[in-house]
Amino acid sequence: MIAVDVTQELAAFLRTRRERLDPRDLGLPARRQARRTPGLRREEVAELAGISTDYVVRLEQARGLRPSADVVEALARALRLTPDERAYLFGLARQHPRRAGKPVTAAGPPLAQLVADLSPLPAMLMNHRYDILAWNGEMAKLLLDFDSLPPQQRNAMWLCLMHPETRELYVDRERVVREGVAHLRTAWAVHPEDQALTDLIAECITRDEEFARLWAERDVKANGRGRKVMRHPDAGVITVHFETLTPLQDPDQLLVIYRAADDESRTAMDRLCAR
Repeated sequence: MIAVDVTQELAAFLRTRRERLDPRDLGLPARRQARRTPGLRREEVAELAGISTDYVVRLEQARGLRPSADVVEALARALRLTPDERAYLFGLARQHPRRAGKPVTAAGPPLAQLVADLSPLPAMLMNHRYDILAWNGEMAKLLLDFDSLPPQQRNAMWLCLMHPETRELYVDRERVVREGVAHLRTAWAVHPEDQALTDLIAECITRDEEFARLWAERDVKANGRGRKVMRHPDAGVITVHFETLTPLQDPDQLLVIYRAADDESRTAMDRLCAR
């Protein structure tokens, strides 16, 4: 069995990424002296990353350094790493990568098509703050006609707290709200720059006493699997198992799939979706 020496792997990975780069592609000035090794020199990586050459040397010589998240991010930029390479470098350094780019506010075509293809299972796609980005017809019949709502109200937490129909949908409403609050707090810590998420939390705290009370308890949890009991106005009581999946290429999006938990619920859902 091959044992992984993380320090040696970090050193080798940095060297190979440095050696594959062409200085001309990075706008670096030509050197009169011929290069003995391919790619960038260590001092050039250090200059691009804003760190000392000695630090780069010690990293590449596997001297047991553990670079900070800021240093890892600077090296990733300097070495022009792909998103997968960046995540690998953060993993080797035992650091957590920062989220890159703005929060997703629309479903990409492949994921939107996947949601539609999951019929007859109710399915929807959300981002980290529970904005509902895509849904199929079965989910709309089970929960709510999302097309009838303005986009700013298509948020699962907001609907559960503020929308009159959805407020009364869940039999065990406090547990559903508690789990939603714990998820939002977890997302809030990972996305401190997301002003829309901060505004959503502030609105919920101001307008809903239950949310404010639960938020103050500071529970954190990413709940990806569970059971919900709904009291549907047309189909009666329906119990579902839900599964939350994270696409590998879109880790800030959540694919939620419902399945009937028993024969009575399956019959009720079939009857509801057949209308």
